[in-house]
Amino acid sequence: MEKVILQIENLFKSYGKIKAADDISFEVFKGEIFGLVGPNGAGKTTTIECIEGLRKSDSGNLKVMGLNPLTSGRVLRDSIGIQLQESELPGRIKVWEAIDLFSSFYSKTVKYDPLLKDLGMDDKKGTYFSRLSGGQKQRLFIALSLINDPELVFLDELTTGLDPQARRATWELITNINKKGKTIFLTTHYMEEAERLCDRVAIMDQGKIIALDTPQDLIRGIKIENKLIFSVAGDFQLDTLNDTKSISKYEKLGDKIIVYGQGNKMVRDTVNFLVKNNIDFYDLKTEQATLEDVFLNLTGKEIRS
Repeated sequence: MEKVILQIENLFKSYGKIKAADDISFEVFKGEIFGLVGPNGAGKTTTIECIEGLRKSDSGNLKVMGLNPLTSGRVLRDSIGIQLQESELPGRIKVWEAIDLFSSFYSKTVKYDPLLKDLGMDDKKGTYFSRLSGGQKQRLFIALSLINDPELVFLDELTTGLDPQARRATWELITNINKKGKTIFLTTHYMEEAERLCDRVAIMDQGKIIALDTPQDLIRGIKIENKLIFSVAGDFQLDTLNDTKSISKYEKLGDKIIVYGQGNKMVRDTVNFLVKNNIDFYDLKTEQATLEDVFLNLTGKEIRS
């Protein structure tokens, strides 16, 4: 049986008439990457800060590693790592000085040289914070959240503002941290990020959890058809595809042909048909349903960035 490391039951938090967390309940299991995903303003940061003990909930039962984050905050923070959505350090503090300072906050710490090496920051120890790139600053904040060797790590909108290359490098770091036995709870409004990283995701909108499952099962559940898009040389009679049973429909847009169907069988059958009939095709690509489609299906609106 999987060990529950975090348990949230009926969490409420409001600001006047705005319900930032509206009857939130879920569990996080030891060793997984759990994502709380949704648009900006959905209530993700309020929820994670209540869990971390940084914000007092109006009501609800919260257990983090068996402890109440408000009444046992000092003990709990020795065993968790936190990276806030908005973090800043003095521009003239050096990397090693920041880590040395944060190390003094905990009863136990790890040696920071191996940690910086793992994060690709070992050559930046003497660099001022103000001279770090956006991606390097985020790596430093990850290092600061790991300096106490936590069992559970909270990452709030870690890759916001990073360029695509830095974002993907950060994804690799998160995966490697998880492989070392850390449980990771992250929030993000990037659906691609959640789909790429998370074992399970809770989709949040307007203060409520509207879906919770593995990314794959959430995507399968909406039953959106896959697309196969390609171009052909010369004339191509679309009705010749009628006998391919795995194809539900097809259309032509300019010089591109789009074929729709469920699963990989449609792709295989279409390509086999083209090859069998000596039809030259090029620029072939597939488009599959994503968590973005799940959110759109559940809410009827595009995700807000």
